[in-house]
Amino acid sequence: MMRRFGLTLAGGCLAALLAPLGQAQLFTMSRDELIEYTSQNPFDRFPDGRPKVPDSILERAREMSSEEVWAVLPRKGFRNQYADGFHIVHPDKKLVGRAFTLQFMPVRPDVDTVILNKAKAKGIAHLHNQTAIDMLQPGDVLVVDLFGKKDGGTIVGDNLFYYVMKTTKGAGLVVDGSIRDLDGISGMDMPAYFRHADPSAIANVMLTGINIPIRVGNVTVMPGDLVVGDREGVYFIPPQLAKEVVDNADIVHIHDEWTRKKFDEGKYKSGDIYGSPHDPALKKEYEEYLKRRLKEIRKEQ
Repeated sequence: MMRRFGLTLAGGCLAALLAPLGQAQLFTMSRDELIEYTSQNPFDRFPDGRPKVPDSILERAREMSSEEVWAVLPRKGFRNQYADGFHIVHPDKKLVGRAFTLQFMPVRPDVDTVILNKAKAKGIAHLHNQTAIDMLQPGDVLVVDLFGKKDGGTIVGDNLFYYVMKTTKGAGLVVDGSIRDLDGISGMDMPAYFRHADPSAIANVMLTGINIPIRVGNVTVMPGDLVVGDREGVYFIPPQLAKEVVDNADIVHIHDEWTRKKFDEGKYKSGDIYGSPHDPALKKEYEEYLKRRLKEIRKEQ
């Protein structure tokens, strides 16, 4: 049986933004606040203000490796955008999408009572994980801070996992907490990253924010971040860097392609070619190859 949940705003402040049920989102940052905190976003936004990284960039991101993502973020000052140590459902399937964030905290009865009363006054009878899950859009990755909780930290079982998969078009799930019904989930075609599998239902927690800044591992995740996961871990890329990251990935792909072609010739030592050629003629050859291949790749995109 699912227990009741209360809802607060990030940082522990009680939620005053009890929007009516419908198009507006519940217990979250206002549209103006979300726009302010993601003011560098260069793309369109969802009606609630969440950045909407274009589908074209999501598709390009599916070809990226961790190395390619890492090549851009630290030199831009974003050194805390990678989380690992997860169990992974379908590690061979790339996770790509836009972050839809969810935050839970250990239940505290006095806070729970106040929040439930406020919700009831607005005509909202129940608050639970499905309140947020029912807000998901195609391309969303559900990113959940459940503070690493195992027993009672299960954000979904196989039925809700199936619903998330259908609603998001298989984008994915990242939970710093647990899932249950792993046997059933493993047969579904959506990548998922989780800390534990546990048979318990979600319990003894309260939902403390929907589409607010959350923490996953050592990462601060913002609503609308570009989420990219592979068998190593998960990156959370600020929207303003998304295009630069995928553009740089094209260059890395071509560099690796050319490097291996030269290795296949059997004429060079690794130091002659990698990480970059020193011989002026080889360097010129690489630059011409890079220019030609970039034109070909970006014409296809």
